[in-house]
Amino acid sequence: MIVELGHFALILAFMVAIFQMIVPMIGAARGQAAWMAVAEPAATLQFVLTAFSFGALTYAFVTSDFSLNLVVANSHTLKPMLYKISGVWGNHEGSLLLWVLILTLFGACAAWFGSNLPPTLKARVLAVQSAVSVAFFAFILFTSNPFLRLEFPPFDGRDLNPLLQDPGLAFHPPFLYLGYVGLSMAFSFAVAALIEGRVDAAWGRWVRPWTLAAWLFLTVGIGLGSWWAYYELGWGGFWFWDPVENASLMPWLIAAALLHSAIVVEKREALKSWTILLAILAFGFSLIGTFIVRSGIITSVHAFANDPERGVFILLILGVFMGGSLLLFALRASAMEAKGVFGLVSRESGLVVNNLLLAVSTFVVFIGTIWPLLAEMFFDRTLSVGAPFFNAAVTPFAFALAAVLPIGAMLPWKRARIGRALKALVPAMILAISVGLLAFTIFTGHSVLAPIGVALSVWLVAGALVDLWSRTGRGSVGNRMARLTRLPRADWGKTLAHAGVGITLFGIATLTGYQREDIRVAQIGEPYIVGAYEIELQGVDENVRGPNYLSTMASVAVREAESGRLISVLNPERRIYPVAGMPTTEAGINNGFTRDVYVTLGDPQDNGGWALRTWIKPFANWIWGGTIIMAIGGLFSLSDRRYRVAAGAAKQRVEPKGVPAE
Repeated sequence: MIVELGHFALILAFMVAIFQMIVPMIGAARGQAAWMAVAEPAATLQFVLTAFSFGALTYAFVTSDFSLNLVVANSHTLKPMLYKISGVWGNHEGSLLLWVLILTLFGACAAWFGSNLPPTLKARVLAVQSAVSVAFFAFILFTSNPFLRLEFPPFDGRDLNPLLQDPGLAFHPPFLYLGYVGLSMAFSFAVAALIEGRVDAAWGRWVRPWTLAAWLFLTVGIGLGSWWAYYELGWGGFWFWDPVENASLMPWLIAAALLHSAIVVEKREALKSWTILLAILAFGFSLIGTFIVRSGIITSVHAFANDPERGVFILLILGVFMGGSLLLFALRASAMEAKGVFGLVSRESGLVVNNLLLAVSTFVVFIGTIWPLLAEMFFDRTLSVGAPFFNAAVTPFAFALAAVLPIGAMLPWKRARIGRALKALVPAMILAISVGLLAFTIFTGHSVLAPIGVALSVWLVAGALVDLWSRTGRGSVGNRMARLTRLPRADWGKTLAHAGVGITLFGIATLTGYQREDIRVAQIGEPYIVGAYEIELQGVDENVRGPNYLSTMASVAVREAESGRLISVLNPERRIYPVAGMPTTEAGINNGFTRDVYVTLGDPQDNGGWALRTWIKPFANWIWGGTIIMAIGGLFSLSDRRYRVAAGAAKQRVEPKGVPAE
């Protein structure tokens, strides 16, 4: 009964979304306040109905209701409860329902917290947001219904993909979807502004919190996915340039550009057209990611579906929303005339350079991702574009961005002197060059890109700290320290975000440039040396039983090579999930602040030994530590009262004393 009610609630939410898409938009065009006002309760009702529907599906998974086709395909009675719950979104249909739930949540938040938005803009934003909901409700109900019943339910299910039965993957998709779908709000604000023909400083302030929230969630989602790939897949890497990984990176890059561009709109009322275009493209790349994951055009551990008909439906959604918004953008270009002018050397110019580097990086990743598809479609050639291409193509832009970021952050608005900004950054520059030369000297014979990356990472962190310190003005150190604690949270957030980028870059540079790898047939009780560590295979247990899997587990001792001190005993595994019939590799990792010892177990050998693969990975955890710091920086900025939704609008409506309102 609950499942049927959930299905019915989903249909009702679809009908409410259609109503919300049409009535407030007409009301805004005609100036009818009552028609515009219905957008708020409609948005709330749409979210409540979708939440009930999602709750009903979750109930079916938790109770192992095998009369539901989706539960049979993605669950099992022996599966731990965490993975029963994550099984709700560990498939195509359920993940789409989560997508729509988040979509309606953002629409409801705009209704709840947008009281200071102009009524016409608010009505149009909620109508556009609901139009996106209508498209995805139709996609679910007509092609991907999660509530389909089975006439003859089996006694048990076929289990969730074993690779997805991991805490990292349980939380990775929701955060990623919060980022993907959060960009729909920036899109809705952009389209609503185009319809009204007005983009001003207040609009820039309104759109920033939504973009910042989406970027924050994308950062966390990408970080969780990278961390999962590192410790779960057993290949020793953190980023494979998989098409689905790229699909999450592209909107993250565009969202970062949009955040910086919206600052220029807010502060200087410049770059209006560019900012609107970025808002459209950011959500467009989110839709492209949805298409890649669900169309069946690629084979990936991340892919949810392989039905080309679903891919065509998503292409239609992409075509309608991107084509329509870009056409509207072309028609309304004259209404987005920039008011602010700025010199060639200025904060605005620095942000333009930042935007160009981020946008070109996105374009390079996009071309590399779709090129194999284009080659097969138009040239009948099978190509593979992998890590060597992306590393060579993206690294120069990443290095250029890291080089200019501290300088751009130090420049004043409108006009600036580059010498003054560089003078303040001299200590940071000396420190960065010194650390880079030290890395080059210590690790002679390795790639020259690694010490460059190290130097740039130190430059980013030190530059961010110098920028923060410069905001305390002049005076004694004690007075400046006191002012430091009173700086706006957005200033702290910017510093943390930029420093987080530097820390992540440091981790990537050192890991890729200086890691050690050893592959051998290890005999039980015969230690061997890898770098500064002694590795010994102590034994292998081939009969370990888990909740829903069988495991072959090794015991590997890790000691300091010089002293012989035992550091850890690792337990790399090879698991087999009998129901799914799928093997997985579980790495044994000894995490450290400056390095990870990473061991994976291979197949048994004829001579009685076991294949064992060992890596010493310097500063691996700094990659995700930097990601966490970036996210914390986003939270700091988001909590700044100046950047809450419509904070700017409240200021706009305060009349000067003694001046009557018009």
